Parts: sequence; C-alpha cells; structure tokens
Amino acid sequence: MHAKQKVWLWNAVFVAAIIAMGFAVYLSGKKIDYTWRWERLLPYVVNTEPQNITAPRDGTIEIAPSGKQVTVVMDDGSEPLVIKKYSQLLVSDGDLVFEGDTVAQLEQWQIGPILEGLIVTIEISVYSLVFALILGLIVGLMRISANPAARKLAIFYIEIIRGTPLLVQIFIVYFFIGTVLELERFTAGVVALSVFTGAYVAEIIRSGIQSIPVGQMEAARSLGMSYPKAMVYVILPQAFKRTLPPMAGQFINLIKDSSLVSVISITDLTKAGREVVSGSFAPFEVWFTVALLYLLLTSSLSWGIQRLEKRLAASD
Repeated sequence: MHAKQKVWLWNAVFVAAIIAMGFAVYLSGKKIDYTWRWERLLPYVVNTEPQNITAPRDGTIEIAPSGKQVTVVMDDGSEPLVIKKYSQLLVSDGDLVFEGDTVAQLEQWQIGPILEGLIVTIEISVYSLVFALILGLIVGLMRISANPAARKLAIFYIEIIRGTPLLVQIFIVYFFIGTVLELERFTAGVVALSVFTGAYVAEIIRSGIQSIPVGQMEAARSLGMSYPKAMVYVILPQAFKRTLPPMAGQFINLIKDSSLVSVISITDLTKAGREVVSGSFAPFEVWFTVALLYLLLTSSLSWGIQRLEKRLAASD
C-alpha cells in the first residue's frame, strides 16, 4: 500500500471515529428523552432584543424640530434625560410620562451573560498567566541557586502550593489575605491562580535549565560572561525551547482552573453558565456551549504555542 493511500485510510478512520462519537451523543440525548431548545440559549450569548429607554422620573416629553433628539424634562427640576440615539419613539411631543415608562427603543446587539463571562475568564487567565510566568521564573532560579536560604525557600513554596488544593488556596487568599490587604475579588482570583500555577512553572523551568549540558555554562563563563549574563543569553533561551510543551499544558490547565474563581462570586464563564441555566431551563445546551468556549480558548493557546515552537525550531 502506498504512503498516500495509508494517509487517506487513517484520515478516514479519524473521520469515522468523530462521526461515531457524535452519533453516540445523539443516541444518549434520545435515550434520556431530552428536548433540545437551542433557541433559548441565543439571547444569553448575543441579545438582539430592542433595549427599552425608560423615564427615570415623572416628566414631560420635548421633541426637537429635527426629530433627532428627545428630552424628558423632569417635574422635580432635576437634570433632564436627553435621548440622542433611538430606533423607535413611543411618545409624542408634550406627552406626560411617569417613572419607569418606556420612552423609546434602541435596536442594538448586546453581548449576553455567557460572552461577558467568557471575557472575564480571558482577562483573569491572561493576567494570571503573565504573573505566574514571572513568579515561576524567579522561583525556578531560586530552586537551582547555590544559596541555601533561597533554594530552601523555593522548595518550601513549591511543596506547600503543590500539596494543597487550588480551591482551598482561593479561599485563603480571598477571605484571609484579601481581607487584610483589602483585595477585590478579581485581584484575589488572579493572585491565587498566579501563585498556584507559578509553583508548577518553577519546576518546569528548573527542569529545563538542568537539562542543558553543564558545558554550556562553562563555555559561556570561559568567554568572560558573568553568571547572570550567561544564564540570560545562553542557558535560558535553550531551556525556554525545551519547556514550551509542558508550559503549554500548564497554561491550558490554568484556563480550566480559572473556573474555580466562581466560588468567590467572580462572574466568569462557569458562574455565568450556572446563572443562565437557572434562567433558561436549558442545562445541556448551556453546559455544551460553555465546554465549547473553554475548548476554543485552550485550543487557541495550544495552536499559538505550537506555531511558536515550530518557529523557534526553524531558527536553530
């Protein structure tokens, strides 16, 4: 069998396996007698319904001659409501309106709570990733330091963090450290995720540095480089290339672990999903969508790191 025929055959096997998994999911849905209502989910992803513009207090409507501006003059003399953008006007010039009455409607797409939760997840993941990388690099260098105090402090930090659950660490950071330092929920979540991931990044960096032959450092020092300069220009670039695959796995775990910050009332993607389930009564549709969005985030990160890895390999 030719090589091209073998490739075609195995691609066909892959497609057949995907179809079989999809069919299994379909049969499972039939077996539990569940009615899929995907249309209920759309307003929670992108809300296309017109937005009502209401009167904040009792007042009188004044419409400009051009019809492009509507003003609600308040009876109590407070600052008037000026409406410059609307799609449909529901009142006439001189009408009396009361507090809460709809004055106009604006047809404008708005992101729903699921996309808002996705944005929060991306923000907290990006901040945590950056700080975890910085912290992991510092602790990783301390881990291989000749200074006993720095080395033992690094080992102590790594063992404590890796030996306790992330959920417990989030509670400690938010309710104890956060109370003392007056941290906001978002900041406490970033701190907890950064400290947790930083411990694993430190070990990845430590293993990457120690995988470089000792002769590399000796050669750099023999050329007159100081230890820090040799580490920055010779050792770390080589170690970075070797640690990319395990680093990618750790950063993917960080994105998934970010779902735990919902326990301190941060409305991330997971918490938004729980809230939407209670309002839409479409649990399977919501959680399938949430899982797909997490998969989209992790796949994008994995693809980006693979491209970076190939680029660095081509530069060798």
